[in-house]
Amino acid sequence: MNGTMAALSHRVKLGPLVAAIDQGTSSTRFLVFNSKTAELLSHHQVEIKQSFPKEGWVEEDPKEILQSVYECMERTCEKLTQLNIDISNIKAIGVTNQRETTLVWDKETGEPLYNAIVWLDLRTQSTVERLINKTPGRNKNHLKHKTGLPISTYFSAVKLRWLMDNVDKVHEAIVSHRAMFGTIDSWLIWCLTGGKSGGVHCTDVTNASRTMLFNIHTMDWDPELCDYFGIPMEILPRVRSSSEIYGLMKSGALSGIPISGCLGDQSAALVGQMCFQDGQAKNTYGTGCFLLLNTGAKPVMSDHGLLTTVAYKLGRDKPAVYALEGSVAIAGAVVRWLQDNLGIIGSSEELEKLAASVGTSYGCYFVPAFSGLYAPYWEPSARGIICGLTQFTNKSHVAFAALEAVCFQTREILDAMNQDSGIPLSQLQVDGGMTSNRLLMQLQADILCIPVVKPSMPETTALGAAMAAGAAEGVSVWSLSPDDLSEVTSEKFEPQINPEESELRYARWKKAVQKSMNWETTEPVSNGNGETSIFSSVPLGFYIIGSMFMLIGAKYIAGSN
Repeated sequence: MNGTMAALSHRVKLGPLVAAIDQGTSSTRFLVFNSKTAELLSHHQVEIKQSFPKEGWVEEDPKEILQSVYECMERTCEKLTQLNIDISNIKAIGVTNQRETTLVWDKETGEPLYNAIVWLDLRTQSTVERLINKTPGRNKNHLKHKTGLPISTYFSAVKLRWLMDNVDKVHEAIVSHRAMFGTIDSWLIWCLTGGKSGGVHCTDVTNASRTMLFNIHTMDWDPELCDYFGIPMEILPRVRSSSEIYGLMKSGALSGIPISGCLGDQSAALVGQMCFQDGQAKNTYGTGCFLLLNTGAKPVMSDHGLLTTVAYKLGRDKPAVYALEGSVAIAGAVVRWLQDNLGIIGSSEELEKLAASVGTSYGCYFVPAFSGLYAPYWEPSARGIICGLTQFTNKSHVAFAALEAVCFQTREILDAMNQDSGIPLSQLQVDGGMTSNRLLMQLQADILCIPVVKPSMPETTALGAAMAAGAAEGVSVWSLSPDDLSEVTSEKFEPQINPEESELRYARWKKAVQKSMNWETTEPVSNGNGETSIFSSVPLGFYIIGSMFMLIGAKYIAGSN
């Protein structure tokens, strides 16, 4: 009896709940929060399969992504019911998503016309080079004054251009005015609000600002940018703020509930970490690593390889807030690589144990440039290297070097941020899956020489989306006023090594980065018969020509004696 009474009184006390769909690169989650305390009540997670059709290509199935969202919603609702929590208390749903991942679908059939091309995919390298070659002075920053971004394989416009050039179904759908383009947020919102039967085709300012088609000053799609990439504006979603009612859920247990928050995952984490003051920064350790610094109401253009992006716009009539961002392509993905490709660990927990067993890389450095280098280099020709190996090096040292690599990459971005903003950061707020690795967090503090602060509730990305959804006009169950925000408990990691040692290790890391550069030039040239010419590879061509000269020279010298 007492247990039932306690459960019932708990049920009464909970008040309004807000849910979030967190659709990341490697998994989908659905999480439900108490809007008064920001407490996470229940969640469910489903892994997402990635396919790699060719080297450097990364794809995901849009239908599998959508199905994973439905599954997570159903399972979470079942768990809430078991906890005696009434799901009718869920008042709003927010969406947060992997950014830049690009898809095109048919608005009449609702079917995707190709797999989603994932943000770290490299197939557009030749598209990027073609675009850069047609810009004045071959300048990759040619569009930066409008977009805040360099021309890179990373952003959606070049992926969309590739789809238009290489997939007949996409080309045909555009010609017959049936195509819809979107990032993952647009696809999910369109499907969840009815799909081909009246689904809402929209995106928010944070996701739009990662396409290279969006002007971050006018806060809308830019006709000149669309013209530059040759993209028809009719296929683009409508741009909305990050916090407003976009539409209602059309099916399932949560039918009729408004979807009222939308933020790209890194912006959502910035909101979830309550970084509402300019000068506050957070770093998210997921598949990649993303450091965002709130720069307030004015966009700050970087001179040190960072991106200028829209941080959030929390309401139709609210001002847009901007951020400087440093993006690292490979962070958590290095753990997966050590596990799946090399087989030296069985799980991410094992990586921490292995690295802790030696406590040093013993002079081994690992640059995981599997998809080129992102900030601050923007060097797609770089490739991963492990260097400084000796006979003494073993898998534990490689494991330690892999963790250090994540920390060194963050340090490079932080240095660039300090230079751009002119205000050195005094501490770094962190979140994301990898922050459960305590050795990594301590290493990060040691390499940055500043404290690293980790919230006790690590789901800040989903929390940010829930906050935006709950605070939307017409929902208003979550207050974003600083006085009402729940105090977040956190753990602090203080630097424990002397700065000189930290600088020495960092200098050697930078040396390793230089060795990883200019590894991969563009695709080899075919000789017209479908065969690759051996002379198309410059180093190999030189080698062969050089060898021929040496042979002739040797013959000549031998003959003259």
